[in-house]
Amino acid sequence: MSARQPGGAFTADVTGPEHGENGFAVFRRAWDTQTGEALPLPSLDTGERGAFRIGVRAARAHDAVIADVRFAHFRGRTSGPGEGGDRVLVHLMRQGSWRFTGLGGGEADVTVPDGSFLARRNGPPTSFDVRPGSRATVLILPPSVLQGVSGGRPVLGSNRSSEMRVLMAHARMVRETVRDLGPAGLLGARDALLELTRGALRREFDAVEPRLAPALARAAMELADEHLAEPDLSPSLLARRLNVSVRTLHRAFATAEEPVAAYVRRRRLEQARRELLTPWDRPSIAEAAARWHFADSSHFARAFKKQYGEAPSRMIAAAEEERRLRQADSHRPSAWEAPSGSERPGRRTGNDFPLLGNAN
Repeated sequence: MSARQPGGAFTADVTGPEHGENGFAVFRRAWDTQTGEALPLPSLDTGERGAFRIGVRAARAHDAVIADVRFAHFRGRTSGPGEGGDRVLVHLMRQGSWRFTGLGGGEADVTVPDGSFLARRNGPPTSFDVRPGSRATVLILPPSVLQGVSGGRPVLGSNRSSEMRVLMAHARMVRETVRDLGPAGLLGARDALLELTRGALRREFDAVEPRLAPALARAAMELADEHLAEPDLSPSLLARRLNVSVRTLHRAFATAEEPVAAYVRRRRLEQARRELLTPWDRPSIAEAAARWHFADSSHFARAFKKQYGEAPSRMIAAAEEERRLRQADSHRPSAWEAPSGSERPGRRTGNDFPLLGNAN
């Protein structure tokens, strides 16, 4: 990725101890090469040897970057806004914690725990310390996203709000598809990312904005996946959790070419199929139907056959037969493993040949 390109993907991994104190230098070279001069990386003082050991998978859409980061060791101090430019960083913690000291020029510590986010300007020098093993998504955005939000001061909140769920779903979609987006798609992805970030920080979501419908549908899918085992999972429950109307939710799912109820049914069938193919602790078909909230085993069998082209009983029987054949093959002696008390196949004893001088 060069500065002339408006978007693309970026990866770097300096988690290995072989990088030692040079981890940041190696990472910076990769970053500058792949993202270009348009998005310079601020300087960091990581102090001790081996304090910068991270792995990153990132996507760039114009002046916005979405980076999924895993931390083996990350501790140090930023240099301030000069070299890195005036940016807003949104730290979305998915595992572990990230502690900051000196945000906004103050002295107090701010810790961002698992399931929380921090939005801040790339301002005065700030010390940071990330718990080893942590994972986070970091958004690097233009400063306009903080306009009108808390006077530009750092914002700390929960990742579980409806607005933040939609933002994170959109960020994942952009990172997954950025290589396939054309110029118009990249610009639309960037604009939607900024709009969703503003909405998340203000606790507002423009549910009628058509550009945000795919992100809303993705957030609803991810929320449904978390609650597949719950009997009251429904479009109305998802809409309520995402703070939108049921009509808005159905309209968003039109972009996914699959109604909400169809998505939930398909995902429950996938879970049931996985359980029925498990060779140990396998439930009965009736138990699987009840666990995944089908009316009865007949209803479940019809839905299963419609999705997979065969009845669950036939699928189980075929899987068992394939497993039996594999086990039989694994115990069958090879050509050089003769049964006990016999010769190896193909090996002839002296009695198999006529003795010299005894042609009769």
